Order: sequence, then structure tokens, then C-alpha cells
Amino acid sequence: MKTSHIIGIILIAIAVGAIMSSVSDAGTYASFEIAASHPSKEYHVVGKLDKGKEQNYDPKVNPDLFSFYLKDKDGLEKKVILNKPKPQDFERSEQIVIIGKMAGEEFHASNVLLKCPSKYNDAQVQMKKANS
Repeated sequence: MKTSHIIGIILIAIAVGAIMSSVSDAGTYASFEIAASHPSKEYHVVGKLDKGKEQNYDPKVNPDLFSFYLKDKDGLEKKVILNKPKPQDFERSEQIVIIGKMAGEEFHASNVLLKCPSKYNDAQVQMKKANS
């Protein structure tokens, strides 16, 4: 076997290994309790915004700092720190997915995904009423 073939096989093996390791960590959903037990690992936590607690965002002081309280699917509530601007329509979201790591009693999110009420829900209801 030629040396170039051996080098090619080694490069392919390294590329496949890198892809497999990145896929295995992607999309690990957990609760705050599990995230707290593994603070060095990044998790996706699904929950709802606690609208009764304060949200801190002052773009004049720091436009890349937003904090809020989230209650996970198990009912455990934690303060979330996001080092990004406050997402548009944040308060209207039905469900929030935060991606990041626990740091003590706070969750430090690197990203936030929102499930907002669809603008098409009202149209679908009206279409059903019209068809009835």
C-alpha cells in the first residue's frame, strides 16, 4: 500500500472521529438538577419563564447582559444569565430552551431558543370556524 493511501485513510478516520464526537454531545436535554451535577458539561434545559420574577436588561449599561428566572420541566427554578441581548418577543414565548452550563446556583446560557405562539394559530381557528 502506498504511503499516500495510508495518510488518506488516517485523515478520513480522524475526520469521522471528530464528527462523531461532536454529534454525541449535541442536543443533550436535561433538567437543572442534572446540569448542576455535571457543571462542566453543556446542556439544553427546557422550561417556562417565571413572569413573576424580575428580568434584568439595561442596554445602556450593558447590551450583552440579560438575566431572568426559568422553571424547568421538573418545576425547579433557577436564575439564567445570558451574555447576549434580550431576544425579541421574549415575554410572549410559550417555551424556552436555554443552552449552557450551571455555575453554582445560576445557569449561564450561551444561547436561548424561543417557542413563540404562532401567528398562524388565530388564522387556523378562524378557518375552522368558517368551514363549520
